[in-house]
Formats: sequence, C-alpha cells, structure tokens
Amino acid sequence: MTDRHLDTLDRQLLEALQDNFPLAPRPWRRIGDRVGIPEDEVLRRVRRLTSAGIILTISPVLESARIGLLASTLIGMRVPAGRVDEFASVINREPGVSHNYLRDHDYNLWFTLAAPDSAALSRTVQDIAARTGVSPADLLDLPAVRRFKIGVRFRFFPDGDGGDGA
Repeated sequence: MTDRHLDTLDRQLLEALQDNFPLAPRPWRRIGDRVGIPEDEVLRRVRRLTSAGIILTISPVLESARIGLLASTLIGMRVPAGRVDEFASVINREPGVSHNYLRDHDYNLWFTLAAPDSAALSRTVQDIAARTGVSPADLLDLPAVRRFKIGVRFRFFPDGDGGDGA
C-alpha cells in the first residue's frame, strides 16, 4: 500500500493520529468522532495501515532532557555492507538509541543516542564500538551542542481543508 492507495478517510485518520492522542477510556471512539467514523472502523483502518507498514507505532514522544537524558550525539559508522544488519542489531539493543539509518555514504550506518551526561554517552559509544568491533577511525561522533526541537507532522491535505472541501 502506498500513499496513492489511501482514501480520504485514511488520510484524515493519519492526520488525527499525529496530534493530541486522547487519553481517555475509549481513545479510538474519540478519534472516530474527530473524523466522522465509528470506533470499530477506526480500529479496522488502523490495523490495515499498520499491516501495510504505513503506521509503524503509536507511542508518546518524550522530551529527553526532562527524563534525565541531558547529553546526545549523532554517530556515523563505516560498516561492511555484509554486516549492516548485525551492527544495526547491536545498536538497536541500546536503550538510548532513538533512530538508526542506513545511508549510501562512506559512513553508511547512522544513529542518534542519548544518555544522562557526556561521560555516560562516551561510555555507551565505546561499548557499542567494542561490541561491533568498529575501529575509532570508522566512527564519527557528532555530539549535540544545541537542540532545535521541531514537531514533525505529515500533511495529507496541502490546502489545509482536511479533505472535506471546507
């Protein structure tokens, strides 16, 4: 399933799921009320969109500094092409990793990492390097100096009308 196979209700539902998820006994009913469909239809569509890989997860976005993760970095690694999955598996087991990407670049595996402080961050990077066997020359560590927080929202109705023509 691709974007071209999403109907107007799918698009409205995806927009509604990105913001203000209701903390209520029946959140799916509330979301259905927003887009004008019954709760069971919301659940059916969410399951279908999840099965199709369009919805990856529904979860909170946490402010890392407010939960004690005050240091963060972006790491680039040179990883042999045949070992990318192995390296990614090691990296993904680390609780402070929030993103992990394969790129067509000399440094081909990139990930973000957060820790309580710079010392813990450094220890974690060293531990990942030791567990993967990557040499220091094949690891690029780019610690955050300043944070610029943005909210990422995908818009399915560029004109802002929510697909209903209003």
